Amino acid sequence: MTDPSPGSQNRTRRQKAGQAGRAALLPRPDGLPHRAAVAAPVRDERAPLEVARRIVEVAEDKKAADIVLLDLAGLTTIADYFVICSGGSERQLAAIADGILEALRAEKVRPIGREGQPASHWVLVDFGSVVVHIFTPPERDFYQLEKHWSEARTILRVQ
Repeated sequence: MTDPSPGSQNRTRRQKAGQAGRAALLPRPDGLPHRAAVAAPVRDERAPLEVARRIVEVAEDKKAADIVLLDLAGLTTIADYFVICSGGSERQLAAIADGILEALRAEKVRPIGREGQPASHWVLVDFGSVVVHIFTPPERDFYQLEKHWSEARTILRVQ
């Protein structure tokens, strides 16, 4: 039998709220804990070619040599574009990589990762659809990325 008094309605609401609170403490049916929904990070919506051209501009400002922009679309899923350039010293490799990272971060374009150190004579900066390779000239000659990706269309070359 139900009690229609106002006090009984409040008890029922409290009981339901308590059950909901306990349910949140129980694991999900799949055994995983409950997690609050987290909004996806905001990514820059600029076109990959626009990002690649901006990287070329910054590399040129940092005095990178022999800058090449390759269009890899249709050849691989690794990236849409490669920017390949050279620096004359370890210090210059660091300046080029740091300059690219700083300039694009200021424009709200975040890298996925950075690999290599200037001491290794090859620094790679990954922006997802655009990958930047910064070499010293001997390592660039040794690895010959342009030759490996010879089927890629050269969009621009800055000597």
